[in-house]
Amino acid sequence: MNPEKDYYQILGVPRNASQEEIKKAFRRLAVKYHPDKNPGDPKAEEMFKDISEAYQVLSDPEKRRIYDAYGYEGLKGAGYRGFTSFDDIFASFSDLFEEIFGFGFGGRRRYGPQPQRGSDIEYELELELEEAAFGVEKTIEVPRREICAVCNGSGIRPGTSPVQCPTCHGRGQIRRTQGFFSIATTCPNCRGRGQIVSHPCPKCNGSGRVMLTSKIKVVVPAGIDSGMRLRIGGQGEPGLNGGPAGDLYVL
Repeated sequence: MNPEKDYYQILGVPRNASQEEIKKAFRRLAVKYHPDKNPGDPKAEEMFKDISEAYQVLSDPEKRRIYDAYGYEGLKGAGYRGFTSFDDIFASFSDLFEEIFGFGFGGRRRYGPQPQRGSDIEYELELELEEAAFGVEKTIEVPRREICAVCNGSGIRPGTSPVQCPTCHGRGQIRRTQGFFSIATTCPNCRGRGQIVSHPCPKCNGSGRVMLTSKIKVVVPAGIDSGMRLRIGGQGEPGLNGGPAGDLYVL
């Protein structure tokens, strides 16, 4: 997002707006600018992204506090990245869209398991006064879930194969049409995977990930203050189905 844009102006609410007013404004604008209602309209798509980002920040008390005090640059300094795609938006607000339309709300016509970004990790690092003042490089040991080496993250026992879900026919979603919108619910039978695993991997019990400890080098800059966070991109937990890894935040 352009840092000169104002989240409050985007949603059309005053700076002292209540959470209910912010939510109501987002609901109204999300229906108006949804890309399925405005096919081929880049301005509507851009507006949909802006209102989604504005709602993500203003509906979160901590993000809103930082934004009110320091603006968009303050959010960036705290590690906020915004949305990278429509899929991120639909995944983040699926509960709200379900509330608006009565059942799950889908945004893109993509079937089967969808890429998911890995979770962020926080690690508390203790520093001596001299280290904080002059900076230091440290190697930390971070426990995190990694892709299972036995099944390569599939969760399936080697030598066996999953079967196509008979409920969604491999799509992972049950899709309906309501007015202008393409509406989808996650398949309750396969939980969105599109496949049924009858023989799970014995190493990870079908989760596709195992807990391991990784050694990571951290460069602490000189003059770091108490309460500041260092973000190390891509060193969080690995994503699922080809999704990007999360980030590591050193506190």
